[in-house]
Amino acid sequence: MLKKDKIILGFDPGIADTGWGLISKNNQSLRFIAAGSIKTAKGKKFSSRLEIIYQEVDELIKKYQPDIVAVEKLFFAKNAKTALDVGQARGVLLLAIIKNNKEILEFTPLQIKQAVCANGQAAKKQVGLMVKAILKLTAVPQPDDAADGLATAITASFFNKNIA
Repeated sequence: MLKKDKIILGFDPGIADTGWGLISKNNQSLRFIAAGSIKTAKGKKFSSRLEIIYQEVDELIKKYQPDIVAVEKLFFAKNAKTALDVGQARGVLLLAIIKNNKEILEFTPLQIKQAVCANGQAAKKQVGLMVKAILKLTAVPQPDDAADGLATAITASFFNKNIA
């Protein structure tokens, strides 16, 4: 009997850009499906920006019906305002996932870099290059946030034993 591909949607939350990446996994084989970025305009009201993120995440989940949704955990050491804004964006993202009854896996930036690059201190460029190599793409996914969303999905495929 053939196993059904597992669809994994990964997110790199942000208020200006929320990167996302969609892959499928069958046995040990990973395949790129799609990637992109949810962009919100800086001049818009903050609440409107959160609503855009919620609506677009909801649409992505309804369109692609992922088996698992992976989200990067928040980690900021310096700017408290940025951390609060990203935390709120992450909150509406998580709400959209929960409202769609999808399983959520969360990973720290360190876990993602270790899983994808075997180096927890990897630079953004290195993450993009490894995503390209792992998914056998012809170019590094753009924008960087989309590559980070794909890296989050790849990490979920490595960590979750229920994903065949």
